[in-house]
Amino acid sequence: MIFKNLKNKINFSTAFKFVAVLFLALFMTSCSKKVEIKGQLKNANPLDRIEFIESSGVATLPLVNLGVDKKGNFEGSFQAPKNGMYIITYGGKQGTIYLKGGEKVDMTGDATQFPAEYAVTGAAKNNNDFLKNCQVFLETYATKINMGQLISKPEPDFLKQAKKIQDDLFKNIEENAKKYSADKDVVQWKKDELTTSLLGLLNQYEVNHGQSVQDPSFKVSKNFTEYQTELNKNVDRLVENHPQYRNYLLGTLGEDFQKYSTDKNKDQKQTTSQVFSEFLKTKKDLSQTAKDYLLAYVIAQTDLNMSATKEENEKVDKLIESDIKNAEVKKDLKKIQFVLGGLKDGDTVPENSLVKADGSKFSISGLKGKPTLVMFYASWNRNVSTTVLPMLEEEIKFYKSKMNFVYVNFDDSKEQFVKTSTAMFKGLPGTNAYAEGGMNSEVAKNFGIYGFKLPGFLVLDKDGKIAGHYYVNLGDPEITATLNKVTGLNQVKAAPQMPQQMMPQTENAPKQEEAK
Repeated sequence: MIFKNLKNKINFSTAFKFVAVLFLALFMTSCSKKVEIKGQLKNANPLDRIEFIESSGVATLPLVNLGVDKKGNFEGSFQAPKNGMYIITYGGKQGTIYLKGGEKVDMTGDATQFPAEYAVTGAAKNNNDFLKNCQVFLETYATKINMGQLISKPEPDFLKQAKKIQDDLFKNIEENAKKYSADKDVVQWKKDELTTSLLGLLNQYEVNHGQSVQDPSFKVSKNFTEYQTELNKNVDRLVENHPQYRNYLLGTLGEDFQKYSTDKNKDQKQTTSQVFSEFLKTKKDLSQTAKDYLLAYVIAQTDLNMSATKEENEKVDKLIESDIKNAEVKKDLKKIQFVLGGLKDGDTVPENSLVKADGSKFSISGLKGKPTLVMFYASWNRNVSTTVLPMLEEEIKFYKSKMNFVYVNFDDSKEQFVKTSTAMFKGLPGTNAYAEGGMNSEVAKNFGIYGFKLPGFLVLDKDGKIAGHYYVNLGDPEITATLNKVTGLNQVKAAPQMPQQMMPQTENAPKQEEAK
């Protein structure tokens, strides 16, 4: 009996552990933020990249950068910051997709028709079919509205029409939600998007109605402002999820801010974002969440760029630390600041576990004794062979007696790296190395490398420290001055014109982040 009871206890214990492990596995799966993507784009160009970008961030950067093979196949994964709308970019064009953490998503389409037509299957199908059909209805509905006539209507008639538009479109949203079994969150997102559009319509009426009916004294009534207030009742949710709503709020603040900045910044010593931050402190009716997102937008648009000076970056650092309270917003801003600002003069080289064609390990950090010019590139950079390599060869000829040269490749596979490096750098002195994982590698992350920063260059001094900053133009007089400084040589040349690098947009939908 004792052994029987013991056996039962052991079996019960084993079963309990099994159930516990199973529950934990299911819980971890349900909470996973990983999104797995695969698909095919017919007629795709292997030189064009597919990127996924979370659309509601204040300083958006690609979460993954995927190549397509000769048949248009692509595959990859990324950690989704949140359930919501994402931008897909391909070949300079962009579409949208609603994604949730833990989903496996299949996509098919024709590259020549992207983003007008592509199909989503797998776990994301229902939500995206819901959004697609809501959009089709909206576009048809919009063709029946004459904006000029609507803005000219007397206010009671305008409000009646605006509320009818809201009722009609909300009804369609509910019908499609039921038809496609859409998730509650995506339905709310679509309603909030419509709410934002309605607020924009009301703002147009308030600003333009007086002029349209030649009544400069026109002011909206209490009924009008009450309807605005009703639409604005979920400010924090709207401002967090919809960049268009942030634009709407900024529009409503524009005139007041213009007056404030004229009075408070006459000596022009403060940056636009510093003045805007002080201005927001006078707006007691705005929540801290709204202030964080609006200030982040202004910082991203005015202060974050690749040519910012050390003093300008220090001002931004201080402002982000002192005035942005939301941890995620602060994190986003600091990330884009690092990516755009890059590594600075005197910085230590980040971790960089690279591999050479023969499989041996290589690290830039070990290069000391002589200065080094490091080039970062990928085979899909269209202007590398035609424009950059001829300029690089001239630099090598002039500085080779005093410098090392390293060429770091970010292609999708080691096989592609071997082909690319052999074709491009044959006969040139220097070390060819590969960042395993390409654009999605830890090396890319640690150096802040994105498509729009390729090809790019870093100069290291003889002690292996960063000299100058990250350069995207070998013809930049600054990189020539840096190379002269670390080598002791004196090259003098005129700066040739380089193709303009495409910068990432930091709000709404970024364009393809790739040097064309």
